[in-house]
This record gives sequence, C-alpha cells and structure tokens, in this order.
Amino acid sequence: MEAWILIPVLAGAYLLGSVPFAVVVSRIMGLQDPRSFGSGNPGATNVLRSGSKAAAVLTLVLDAAKGWLPVALVGWYGAAYGLYEGAQAAVGFAAFLGHVFSVFLRFKGGKGVATALGVLLGIQPWLGLAVLVVWLLAVGVWRMSSLASLVAAVAAPVIYLLGGGSVWVYDRPVLLFTGLMSVVLIYRHAPNISRLLAGTEPRLGASGRAAPKPAGKSRARRRKA
Repeated sequence: MEAWILIPVLAGAYLLGSVPFAVVVSRIMGLQDPRSFGSGNPGATNVLRSGSKAAAVLTLVLDAAKGWLPVALVGWYGAAYGLYEGAQAAVGFAAFLGHVFSVFLRFKGGKGVATALGVLLGIQPWLGLAVLVVWLLAVGVWRMSSLASLVAAVAAPVIYLLGGGSVWVYDRPVLLFTGLMSVVLIYRHAPNISRLLAGTEPRLGASGRAAPKPAGKSRARRRKA
C-alpha cells in the first residue's frame, strides 16, 4: 500500500464526513438550526425535534451515506492501488471523525451514530445490518436513542470478532478502527450517560418539538435580579 495514495483519500473522506447535513437540510427546508435547540447536536435525532420527520429521515440517510460512500469507493477501486479492507476501515474512520469533529463547524459536530453505521455497512454489510438490529432491539426495549446507540457501539467490535473467520474474513485493522469508532461514540455520549445515570434522559416520543436552548431566559432572569 502506497502512503501517498492513502493520505489524499483519507483527507477526502474526512472532508466529506465534515459536511453537516443536519444543518444543510434544516436550512434548505426552512427549519431552525439544530444546534440552537434540544441537545444542540447536529444530527438526525435533534432534527426530528424540529417537528419535521422528512428532514430527520433525509439527514439520517445523508449522514449514513457519507460514511458508506468513501468506504465503498475504496472497496470498488482500491485494490488496484493496494488498498484493501484495512484501508477501507481507515477511510471510514476518517469520514466518521469528519462528522464528529467537522472542519466546517470549527471542529465540533454530531455524535456520529448514523455515519458509523454507514461505515460498517460499507466495510461489511452483514456487520452493519447486525449492529442495526441491535440498535433497533435496544430502542424497542428502552425507547432511548442514546442508550440504544451506546449498546450498539459496545456490540459492534464484539459482533465483528464473533463473525470473523466464519461470516466474514477477520482483519485486525478493521477490528482496530471499529473499536476506535466505538470509543469515540461512547465519549461523545458522555452527557447522555450522565443523564441516564441520573434517570433524566428523555425517551423517544416523550415530548413534542424541543424549545430553543434556555440561554436567553437565564440572561433575562439575571437582568431582573
């Protein structure tokens, strides 16, 4: 594998991953910036809190696609340049990091759940589908997107290990980057983990449209005081 080939591919994947589709879709559809309400997270779940299911679904698909596409492209054309599954996983991780630490959002971003799923689907479709099933089952049991995402993040490298050698060919770099994605996902869910431990994490469908962040109200109270 030639490093000079992989470096621009990684950079391109990172830039694609950095595109904040939650913000772009919300602007195009005339919705409030998802960073200004709810959790402040530029992702599909927070876009759903705007009240537009169509915008949330479109954001979800695009966020997953930007994880899947660079991995798929390396899978289709990378062998001619010495880029195999390990390179696919590295490229997918670069796209995932782009979403989480977007250069277009001053290195802030979403939590990366949809993009990580797209990466897994690109590396090994059965792995991605298995992790998706885990997420759906967890949502069905607990009705919490954050908890389901944490369960799926822990399950992903375990599923890859269990299926390695039987369902798919085991590749150590794939396990490495899958594990790294899981670690970053858990880190990005730190506020959710705190709320889960405190018993204050909201369930799906528990409330309607999210109100804007209460920063303005806090300032108004200070002025009155």
